[in-house]
Amino acid sequence: MSQLVTSPSLKEFFKTLLEEVIRRQKVAVAETTEFYLVNLLAEFASSDKLFSKGEDGRSEQEPLAVLYHRSLQQQRDERIRTLRRLGDVSLYQAGFFSGALREGPVGQDYYIQMGGAAYGQLADLAPAAGFAAVYRELSARFRALVEVLGEIAARGLVSNGPSGALKVYESWVRTGDDRLERVLVDAGLVCPKGMPN
Repeated sequence: MSQLVTSPSLKEFFKTLLEEVIRRQKVAVAETTEFYLVNLLAEFASSDKLFSKGEDGRSEQEPLAVLYHRSLQQQRDERIRTLRRLGDVSLYQAGFFSGALREGPVGQDYYIQMGGAAYGQLADLAPAAGFAAVYRELSARFRALVEVLGEIAARGLVSNGPSGALKVYESWVRTGDDRLERVLVDAGLVCPKGMPN
């Protein structure tokens, strides 16, 4: 993530990183979907976009079920905005905070199901000439895109110093996730499989 300092813009930084991880993981997505994901990453880089202010002034995340219930009560335009927020938050959190979700009251699969369903409904509501194809692809490839965002998050943690690298390492030891191992190997923190220590 040291490129962040040298990249002319946050969007350019995320575009380069996203393209690299998508290519590495062999996830095929349309260019417009990539564009959508870059904007999502850039938007949520600021935590105030991901969390809203509660009545007490503290940042909080509205539960996904509440967002979904609200969408069922809304007119078409508001429903589109709420479902988009539900899909976006689910995708980002399932990718970037998978470790925390494992320890929470609902797991990563809940976020994947809620987000994928939200994007699917959004594709049906969106104008045909608009982002319907993007939302359809986000719904169909939701789990794969969570893995892409998970790798981006892990790469960011490793580059942020020893405490971040330790978190990635501990998660890798706990889960045996090949993508986390690749991040650690790329950072020179562990030897590739089959190589002597």
